[in-house]
Amino acid sequence: MARALKRGLRVLALLDLGEPVGLQQDFSVELETEAWKTEAHVLAALRRLGCEVEYLAIHDDTDLLRRKLEQFPADVIFNLVEEFRNRRELDQAVVSFLELAGVPFTGCGSTGLMLCRHKGISKKILGYHRIRVPQFAIVARGRRGARPRWLRFPILVKPLKEEASTGISQASFVENDEQFRERVEFVHQRLGQDVIAEEYIPGRELYVSVLGNKRAEVFPIRELHFKQVPSEEPRIATYKAKWDDDYRARWGIESGFAEELDPVVRREIERTCRRIYHLLAMEGYGRIDLRLTPENEIVFIEANPNPFLAEGEDFALSAQAAGVDYTNLIGRIVHLGLSAERD
Repeated sequence: MARALKRGLRVLALLDLGEPVGLQQDFSVELETEAWKTEAHVLAALRRLGCEVEYLAIHDDTDLLRRKLEQFPADVIFNLVEEFRNRRELDQAVVSFLELAGVPFTGCGSTGLMLCRHKGISKKILGYHRIRVPQFAIVARGRRGARPRWLRFPILVKPLKEEASTGISQASFVENDEQFRERVEFVHQRLGQDVIAEEYIPGRELYVSVLGNKRAEVFPIRELHFKQVPSEEPRIATYKAKWDDDYRARWGIESGFAEELDPVVRREIERTCRRIYHLLAMEGYGRIDLRLTPENEIVFIEANPNPFLAEGEDFALSAQAAGVDYTNLIGRIVHLGLSAERD
C-alpha cells in the first residue's frame, strides 16, 4: 500500500530540456515517448497518490522557476533535473537555487551532488575513511597525458564528472602508455572533460540502491551480468553495455539481482553502502556502484545521487523486491523531501 500523502498536496515536477522553453509549454506528446518515461512514470504515480501535480521544464533560466512558483505555490518540488544549460555538472546549481528559495524538494542536496559528481573527491573522502577505492590519478585538460608511474596497468580512462557511463567504451580499458595517451586526449578534446584514470578492478559489478535521509534503507542488490563476455576480456559497464539493447543481447549482458552472495558479504556490503551514503552527504535516494573482487573484497566505484527512477529499472526493481511498490516508492521520496533538513 502506498504511504499516504496529504490529499491535494501541491507537487511541481521540475524537468530539464536541451533548449529554451516557455512557462506554459505543454509536453504531453513528449511524455508518451520512451525518452521521457521517467517523467511520465513519476507524474502518474504522484497523481495516483492524490497530489495536485504540475510540471515545468527549464533550460537556462531559473527565473522561469520563480515565476512558476508564483503561479503554482508548490508544497514540494519533485526534482528530475539532470542538467542545466546542457551541462550535467550544473544540476547542483539548480538545487542550490531551490535551497536558497527555501522550497522543499526531493532527492539529494547540492553538497551531495557536488561530492558525488567529482569522482576524484568522492574517492579521496572514502579512501580517507578506509573504504577501498581503486588507485587513481586525475589528468586535467591542458596537461600532458602521461601516466603516473605508480599507476599500474590495466587502467580505465574515464571522464571525471560524467554519469550513466557516458564516455566509457571498450577503448577506455588501456594496457600500455600509447593507449593511455590516446584515450586521455580523446576525453579531453572530444568530451571536453578532465580525466580520472583508475586501476581496473576485476570482479562482479554490483549496484546498491539506498533510500533515506539520516536513516538509510538498503534495498536488494542488483548486478550487471556479463554472461557471454569471454573470461579473459574486461567486463566493464560501458555506455553500450548499459543502454544499447542490441549490444547487450549480443554479449549476454543482463541486469538482475545479485545471486549466491555469502550472507556475511551481503551484510558487509549493506553496512559499507550506508557509510558511503552518509560520508558523501547523499539524501533522498541514491545508488552506489561497487566491484566485488574474486576474494570478496568490496571496492567503491562511484555514487549516483538521484539515479534513474523509471518503473522497471534497477532502483524501482530493487525497491519492489523489498516490498515497496512503485507508487509507494514515489510517495516515500516525496515524504523524504518534505522532511529533509537542508543546512
